[in-house]
Parts: sequence; structure tokens; C-alpha cells
Amino acid sequence: MEKLTLVKIGGNIIDNETALTDFLNLFHQIQGKKILVHGGGKIATELSQKLGLNPEMVKGRRITDAEMLKVVTMVYAGLTNKTIVAKLQALKENALGLTGADGNVIVAEKRPIFEVDYGFVGDITEENINTDFLRDLLDRNYLPVFSAITHDGQGQLFNTNADTVASTISIALAQFYEVDLIYSFEKKGVLKDINDENSVIHSINELNFNTFVEEKIIADGMIPKITNALQAVDKGVSKVIIKNANDLLDAFAGTIVTK
Repeated sequence: MEKLTLVKIGGNIIDNETALTDFLNLFHQIQGKKILVHGGGKIATELSQKLGLNPEMVKGRRITDAEMLKVVTMVYAGLTNKTIVAKLQALKENALGLTGADGNVIVAEKRPIFEVDYGFVGDITEENINTDFLRDLLDRNYLPVFSAITHDGQGQLFNTNADTVASTISIALAQFYEVDLIYSFEKKGVLKDINDENSVIHSINELNFNTFVEEKIIADGMIPKITNALQAVDKGVSKVIIKNANDLLDAFAGTIVTK
């Protein structure tokens, strides 16, 4: 089976031009077929505040009303995505910036209202990934670069968690490729102590993950990230690693997520 590397980049790397450039230089060195998924960083939050909006997060996920949807679409699918694509083109990577609406590649459903109304937030499953379109792009040596904006097929855009986009695409393509999923950000991995950069948890599985959550060692945005990672390895993704962007090419760095 042919190798495919899917990397999700987020956190403070997106907000720091030097860090982003350094990461993309490393990403460029990954051989074979690859896909990049990016989050939005802090720019959407800062812009929304300047526009008089009040960003709200619940358990690491952004609540997206109609006005916030406009902001995240402009920032994620516009400024951030095209900045990354331009930098990759400078490295002679044939990058193609995408949302879920392009090529009908990711169809989402509005998240149901239970305890929290997340607004225009989309949930996705691997069955709603257009794998034919993606495989065609990869076979033509394009490098897909995804922002976390999806659609419902009826004209409505949604904000979707970038970690979820990365894991769901990985799961959908795992039947065709040997997929390595890498979550890359500014920390060395999942940390036992957020204030100790060297307290990396080297391996996480479902059992110890639940314990870490109960003990509040793992909290906030790291919860959905690891939940997505566990789902990915359970559904056929070869390997999931959470690591520092600077360690992208180091096979032994970071936190590996296993069954």
C-alpha cells in the first residue's frame, strides 16, 4: 500500500510567520503523497474582537454564530489558507487550497443542539469525504491544503474542528493508503504538566486517556484532539503522532496514540 502523510498544523505556529515558514520547510522534505490541514490560529479571534464580536469557546471548540462564521471563513479559507499555499508554491510544491465545499470534498451536517448550541458548526464522518476527488488530486501530484470550512451541500458553510477534518480525511483514505496522521503544534507532545515542556506523555491509549481526563492532566482543546486521534487509529489509520512542529521529521519525538 502506498504511503500517505497527513499533517495538521495549528496553535501558535500559524500566528508566527517565522515558525510557519520553518515548519513548511520541514513539511516540504516529507517524501511521497501528502496532505496538509490547518487551523486558524488566533487571527480569527483577534479580528472578531476588533469587529465587536465576543468569541466563545466550549471544551476547546468555537461557538460560531452567523457573524463569526463570516470571520472564520475569511480568515481560515482566505488569508491563512492562501498564505500557506503561496509559501508552499515558493518551495515548488504544487499546493492547492481547499475548503470542504471545493470539489464537494467534505459534506457536513450541522451539529445537533444538546447541552450547547455551537451554531454554524459542522460534524463530519468518513462516509462524507469525496475520496475519488482527493485520490485524483494526489495522483496528479497536487498537494491539497485544507482549511476547516465545510458545507452541507445545500449552500450553507460550516466551521468544523480542524483536528476532526484531519482525522476524518485520514480515516476515509486509510482504505487506499498507509496513512500516517501527524498533529503538529508548538508543544513537544501531550504534556503531563503544561508548564514543563519535557513532561511528554510518550504513549496514549483509550484507557489511560480517560484517566488523564479525569485527573485533569488532559483538558480543553487537547480533549477533542486526542479523541479524534483515538478514533483514527481505531478505524485503520496506521499511525497518529502529536508532536512539535520543529520535530516533524523526527520519528521518535512526540506522543504516539495507540488502540
